[in-house]
Amino acid sequence: MENSKFINQVSIDCVIFGFEENELKVLIPKINFSGDFYALPSGFIYQEEDIENAAKRILEERTGLKEIYMEQFKVFGKANRKRQEFMDELISKNYIDNIEEVKKNPGYAWFTNRFISIGYYALVNIKDVKPRLSAIDQSFQWYNIDQAPELIMDHPEVLKEALKALREDIDTKFNVFHLLPEKFTMREVQDAYETIFEKEFVRTNFQKKILSMDVLERLEKKFTGAKNKAPYLYRLKSE
Repeated sequence: MENSKFINQVSIDCVIFGFEENELKVLIPKINFSGDFYALPSGFIYQEEDIENAAKRILEERTGLKEIYMEQFKVFGKANRKRQEFMDELISKNYIDNIEEVKKNPGYAWFTNRFISIGYYALVNIKDVKPRLSAIDQSFQWYNIDQAPELIMDHPEVLKEALKALREDIDTKFNVFHLLPEKFTMREVQDAYETIFEKEFVRTNFQKKILSMDVLERLEKKFTGAKNKAPYLYRLKSE
């Protein structure tokens, strides 16, 4: 691994958020080894690859989406940020008869070095995503963010920081709309906000706030049978 095509000791961890049935969800794979090992979608950076392009590649490989909204939110680089404890537990549960031989593999030293990780969060319309298993995945599915499985290493902290960043960005980067279909109602926008912030907003004040952002285009009404109550549809203005 010393001559790896990837940059040594640097990785990318991705938090993929979706919104469905008034639940904020996160896409998490389970690693295909004995033991309950769940990890955020992650990957490495090619030697000649821009960091942002690496994140786009990893996200496309896992979601099937070429155009995906993403934000870099934090770098994780504590001195004790190593994978050895996780790797040793995985090896002990899967290679009982030849643990020492596995540890002599150059790959073990490479993976158990301290890694600096660059965190990206992505916002997607769940219906557009076709989760793709990697070579080491047993499953790859959506979880309510409050019911996510226990994650390996410091991935719980990465997830927590991604949610914090989403909340901080939401009113300045106007990104909540990327969780919704191309056309949406104001009620759907408010549902997404209330779910993300875990609190209710006054409808009239909320609508004024969203419209004051001047990033939405109002379309035809969404007819539901009650014509006088049909809400307007909106979509993001073209850049």
